Amino acid sequence: MNVFKSLLPLILAFAVSAHAALPVPSAPQIAARAWLLIDANSGQSLAENVPDSRVEPASLTKLMTAYLSFAAIKEGRLKPEQTLTVPEKAWKVEGSRMFLDPRTPAKVDDLLKGMIVQSGNDACITLAEGIAGSEAGFVEMMNQQAKHLGMTGSHFVNATGLPDPNHYTTARDLTRLVVALIRDFPEYYKYYSIKEYTYGGITQPNRNRLLWMDPNVDGVKTGHTDSAGYCLIASAKRDNRRLLSVVLGTNSDNARAAESQKLLNYGFQFFETVKLYGANRPVTTLRLYKGTSSEVQAGFQHDFYVTVPRGAAKRLQAQIFSKQPMLAPIAKGQAVATLRLSLDGTPVGDFPLAALSEVSVSGLIRRAWDSLMLMIQ
Repeated sequence: MNVFKSLLPLILAFAVSAHAALPVPSAPQIAARAWLLIDANSGQSLAENVPDSRVEPASLTKLMTAYLSFAAIKEGRLKPEQTLTVPEKAWKVEGSRMFLDPRTPAKVDDLLKGMIVQSGNDACITLAEGIAGSEAGFVEMMNQQAKHLGMTGSHFVNATGLPDPNHYTTARDLTRLVVALIRDFPEYYKYYSIKEYTYGGITQPNRNRLLWMDPNVDGVKTGHTDSAGYCLIASAKRDNRRLLSVVLGTNSDNARAAESQKLLNYGFQFFETVKLYGANRPVTTLRLYKGTSSEVQAGFQHDFYVTVPRGAAKRLQAQIFSKQPMLAPIAKGQAVATLRLSLDGTPVGDFPLAALSEVSVSGLIRRAWDSLMLMIQ
């Protein structure tokens, strides 16, 4: 029958604890329109308020502009030492600027720092036109990349974040973007911790106040317009654990920093993240019929982490479910089972297990024998 069958309960390499973990208090109240706190390794939400509601991203848009700029460098379409002509549109743009001079071409590396540290709209437009030929063409790339990253609640109409009714995102989508940016371009993520940058004799500070307030914070980006309010995505790393907080629509520069700090402190104080399984390591072995092998190993293609209340990891339990009977062929990476985690009987989540190798269809004799075995069963 094509049903899910429980294979085995697992105690995840921990002894069952006789002592309960300390209770986790409710998340702090945040003075913002929307917010989200996640653990970057596990991807789990630790605190949230309307994380999927549409919001105006303001200069948080520049995270996507940066992602595509880093990708262009990685693919060889752009070089850090390369210079780009400053278009008139960039020189005349409103809002925050790095004060580019249209008579002086600017190095790509300077434009990146001007966009990230100084939040320069002129830098964004110069990079966009240098990469795609026009800002409109670049916006098409932004929306394509958003779709690729699973940012289903986002739509961009410019590279800067200037207000437009059709320019929107969500707190959850922004965490997807930041996780991808840190994962895919670690060599450039360090730019987000630069506290000030000087270009053309003008020094401007990074608007992310947490870079001065919390030594664990190493990014990421602020945003502000009258309609969006004051916004901040903050990233902090302690003991190889990274948290991301998204706070959108506060009423002041001070408030976005203070509210973000509340969320980060809450996540670090009351939760822990544990690595349960390594990448491409077998979690279980499944029976397989009509294949060149009678078994297939299943596991995770990336290191698998879970976030739980502090002291509770020893009480995690797991069950594995798979569709039976399972028939070849099986492709490497194909979802073949589900790992169901629970904590003290409360569900944590269901996580797909992938086949760690390919198994092709067997010859006629083996298939006939397995068909007989299935009929008997």
